Amino acid sequence: MTHAYTAPADIERRSFEIISEELGNRVFDPLEEPVIKRVIHTTADFSYADNLVFTPHAVERGLDALRSGATVVTDTNMALAGISKASLAALGARAVCFMADPDVAGRARAAGTTRAHACMDRACEIDGSIIIAVGNAPTALLHLAELIRAGRIDPALVIGAPVGFVNVVEAKEELVAMPEVPSIVARGRKGGSTVAAAIVNALLYQLARPGASR
Repeated sequence: MTHAYTAPADIERRSFEIISEELGNRVFDPLEEPVIKRVIHTTADFSYADNLVFTPHAVERGLDALRSGATVVTDTNMALAGISKASLAALGARAVCFMADPDVAGRARAAGTTRAHACMDRACEIDGSIIIAVGNAPTALLHLAELIRAGRIDPALVIGAPVGFVNVVEAKEELVAMPEVPSIVARGRKGGSTVAAAIVNALLYQLARPGASR
């Protein structure tokens, strides 16, 4: 058997062509479209065409932050691993995850909270522009909303894509109910670290890989 597409670039290009074909005549905002298609490409799940919601100018805020060398904070090392380091470096940006830090573990034990909760407290100490990408822990998203309301953190963009059954939908809807906070949210139970990383990469590729698959 011969395979028409074997080179990685060809496979990706053809994958995005198929996604565009299957989406048919649907029209998306030009800056949001690459995000939606990148998530579909990552998950093979077309429901994200409807489940992903964007506050006004969320993508622009994220792109501006990355141009300025933002720090992307994730709630899992899996999401951290999935974010393109080459694209970050090209923009002078970086990505971090504090989940394995002994200091964060100590804070969580002392406060009786989850490490994901404590990670958001740690994120408040970062200087400069910040993007929060949550792909696993709804406790991180819920605490982040508290921190934003308290004026302790002002993220340029929040990516809310935790996955699961407990507090997940509620955490996402709390973020959706804060339209003043620039956000991209995967509504419902679906999401995950791969989705959070895909959203970050979709933003990065718009800047570091002009003309990348859409």
